[in-house]
Amino acid sequence: MPRDRSVPRTALLVSTALFAALLTPAASRAADDPAPAPVDRFEGEVPFAAQPAEGIFTWGSDADDPPTLRLAERPDAPDGQKVLAGAYAISGWGGFTHDYAATGPAHDWSAHRGIRFWWEGRRTGAKVGFEIKDGGAHGEASELWTTSFTDDFTGWKRIEIPFSDFVYRTDYQPVGGIDQILGLTQMWGYAVTLPTGGGGTFAMDGVELYGRADQALRASVTTDAAVYPVKEGASAAVRVTLATTGAAPVDQPVTVAYRTAGGTASAGADYTPVSGTVTFPAGTASGASRTIEVPTLKDRTAEAAETVPLELAVTGAKPPAETPQVVVDAHGLPYLNARLPVKQRVKDLLSRMSLEEKAGQTTQAERGAMTAPADIARYGLGSLLSGGGSTPTPNTAQAWAKMIDAFQLRAQATRFQIPLVYGVDAVHGHNNLAGATVMPHNIGIGATRDPRIAYRTGAVTAAEVRATGVPWDFAPCLCVTRDERWGRSYEAFGEDPALVKSMETVIQGLQGARDGRDLKNADKVLATAKHFVGDGGTTYGSSTTGAYTIDQGVTEVTRRQLEAVHLAPYQEAVDRGVGTVMPSYSSLDIAGDGRGPVKMHARADLLGGVLKGRMGFDGFVISDWNAVDQLPGDYASRVRTAVDAGVDMMMVPYGYKEYSATLIAEVKAGRVSERRLDDAVSRILAQKFRLGLFEQPYADTSGASRIGSAAHRDVARAAAAASQVLLKNDGGVLPLKKGQKVYVAGSNADDIGNQTGGWTITWQGASGDITSGTTILEGMRRAGGAITYSKDASAPLAGHDVGVVVVGETPYAEGVGDVGNGHDLELNPADRTAVDRVCAAMTCAVLIVSGRPQLIGDRLGEIDALVASWLPGTEGDGVADVLYGRRAFTGQLPVTWPRSEAQLPINVGDTAYDPQYPYGWGLTTLTKVPQGGTATLKALRLAAAAAERAGAGEAGRALVTRARLIVQQKAGDSLTARVAKPFADADHLLLTGRYGAAVEKLTEAYRAA
Repeated sequence: MPRDRSVPRTALLVSTALFAALLTPAASRAADDPAPAPVDRFEGEVPFAAQPAEGIFTWGSDADDPPTLRLAERPDAPDGQKVLAGAYAISGWGGFTHDYAATGPAHDWSAHRGIRFWWEGRRTGAKVGFEIKDGGAHGEASELWTTSFTDDFTGWKRIEIPFSDFVYRTDYQPVGGIDQILGLTQMWGYAVTLPTGGGGTFAMDGVELYGRADQALRASVTTDAAVYPVKEGASAAVRVTLATTGAAPVDQPVTVAYRTAGGTASAGADYTPVSGTVTFPAGTASGASRTIEVPTLKDRTAEAAETVPLELAVTGAKPPAETPQVVVDAHGLPYLNARLPVKQRVKDLLSRMSLEEKAGQTTQAERGAMTAPADIARYGLGSLLSGGGSTPTPNTAQAWAKMIDAFQLRAQATRFQIPLVYGVDAVHGHNNLAGATVMPHNIGIGATRDPRIAYRTGAVTAAEVRATGVPWDFAPCLCVTRDERWGRSYEAFGEDPALVKSMETVIQGLQGARDGRDLKNADKVLATAKHFVGDGGTTYGSSTTGAYTIDQGVTEVTRRQLEAVHLAPYQEAVDRGVGTVMPSYSSLDIAGDGRGPVKMHARADLLGGVLKGRMGFDGFVISDWNAVDQLPGDYASRVRTAVDAGVDMMMVPYGYKEYSATLIAEVKAGRVSERRLDDAVSRILAQKFRLGLFEQPYADTSGASRIGSAAHRDVARAAAAASQVLLKNDGGVLPLKKGQKVYVAGSNADDIGNQTGGWTITWQGASGDITSGTTILEGMRRAGGAITYSKDASAPLAGHDVGVVVVGETPYAEGVGDVGNGHDLELNPADRTAVDRVCAAMTCAVLIVSGRPQLIGDRLGEIDALVASWLPGTEGDGVADVLYGRRAFTGQLPVTWPRSEAQLPINVGDTAYDPQYPYGWGLTTLTKVPQGGTATLKALRLAAAAAERAGAGEAGRALVTRARLIVQQKAGDSLTARVAKPFADADHLLLTGRYGAAVEKLTEAYRAA
């Protein structure tokens, strides 16, 4: 834009500030207004600090999102010499807060009209959120009230916000809300939420309270809902309630004039118009209610839903934030008939929908973006999600159900009342919900080698998820992890596509029958096969996402490798009837196709051609989080590319308005065909019908009492026990005996956060007591052992029979956990010290709690027993079960355990293969380990081949397992490449049903040992 060269900018700003100062206090405020009360002058009087001290601090959705702050001396500072300046680049959410000290009394702002501050505009057009903190114990346990202003100016501007502009936050409350009344008598500070997207800088100064209080702020009128669906011919009852600060009676009358007006329903034909006034006389107590009846009329015509707004004019109190709407339910239309086939219902509904309604169905927003819940109906959104850590407050099953029901109620205000389908990443149990049963991560489930366990963990997860009102789970991950430097390794069942395929019984655990007939049940959810395709095969160093090194990088494969390794699990998922598929962030570079690396969200050849075409996938494709933004070109071309490639629903957490508008424009311009849009919407609607959401959009909480129940935890406990892989057991150290005196040490012995890993309560997870469950140490104590515990092994070591050192990783998720991005495969110094101290003093067993193998070879000589515990979830009792012999060790390595990082990537089937422990390795503590030599192996091979020919899978697998245990017993610690390679190959052959060939390979390994 052109600049005014007549006055230097700094001088202009200084003169503006001086002019404003001259107006204060005499000219800028009324004579009877109280003097402004400073909150922040940013001269250093308030430090950068967090609770419990008073201070200014930053926050964000991940490590990159909190802004940087500084107190900057500025000659143009509107108030004093310094301003608060900062820089930001926020992908999720982020901002800063000024909290008053939790140890001091809250402040009383009730004498003032509002809050104001100076803001240096950049003319970005972005909205800046501003919230204040009311009531509660302290600033981080208060009630949040929010508003925003638009940065549509340049230079310093004083932003004045009357308290009457603030609305109660409906998307997040730290303590679930207190009384939902902005009392202003117990205030704890304010917070600023900065714009997302591209980076920027800001400056702020002179926060203060101004003006005389509006007495109407002490009383408010609310309605019990924003939407009132009723069947045609019934009456809607709108309850109007009076609420006051401190529950004090009103000292003057409050009147509410009401009338029905506008909307899509016709007065006299669809409803009887009503109008009038209700009064709360002076002296009325807080909580008093009045009910307004709105009668609807019945006719014989099948119709879409129609709205009847009830306008409310309030005198003497603050009015409701929204005009309540009575909705006469859609009725008589074929798509509402549950007896009709799904295809017929979809066809009927699709034929009635406008372009805008269709675009809305393909749009998924994050619940945290719903600062205006009416947007659900306004944009006809098809879906909402909770990202990792995006939870209601309090984080309880009841609060989840209440939140989702409130969102579903909003969808009832649309023409066809198409319900939302709400999704979560329940990747190892309902892991966002505090108190839910958290299963071992998939890497541990792969280690069990037991499809029945995969099924049962899926069934428990589905039951707990659906009981909170969530019908859709973004799981399972069917990635084939080929390089354990990948931060998502633990989300994979293993490195062998045959192993991944065998664990896909989890889909039936989640969804039920392959034809989808069970999806409407209260204990089943729609599953998602992710991430299509090749996300586990990205080349180290190929990622271009922030500091990631491998996640979201490029998978370089031949067409044959793509089919055999990465695509194979998806055909199995499609055959099992999986309802949705999520493409990968990564790019695919297929040798010889001449295209180079292409983002998976842009690969029409694979999404449309292979997945939907050749494989026959009839569900819908949901994009990953903001994945459309990673495609090349301007926003319109990115949307066009993804939709045309075959993405049916776009996960656009904070950009739902822009996406919907862009898709509509692209269809109108003919650049996206309406036929393609109709296909996408048809697929989405079909799953909503199968889920029974049209008949029951609200939460069925009948199973909520079983969330975290003993029965569910028993499933997780058994899975944790079966996932433990015994890598070494010299001298039969394990199982422990109850009479032994056991010395327990290590960072992961007594840390439920570390043993559950990432994707637990929050996206990245966290160390510490983050949810309910049993740590490994607690499980050992409950098993009856005599335990001495010293995390750092500093307690006296003498007098113990055996040591158990539990070490490993701290939580991470996705590319944040990539090796080279602040992570490696080495034990941390404290854990190394604990291992060295304990194992030098006594016979010792080392348990590695981690999402991937850790390099332990330099200490193997001093370790008597070694266990890969993976990330066992909340049930540490399961680990104790195998340590104390209640259950036998039966787990097998789902990935190859390398000798060094230089060996990576290393996988079963590689020509050069010399690991520390091969894929499939796993000692046992069964009472009787099979005996025998080459003659026994020959007999086993013949029997296994016969079982293969007869189709006797269970017998064939048992014969191969017997042969494997014989080989392991002979090989011991003498694992050379000549032993490891045929041993690993045998496990792959076993999983592909070639039992005779598997024993033949094991015989080769036996001879080499």
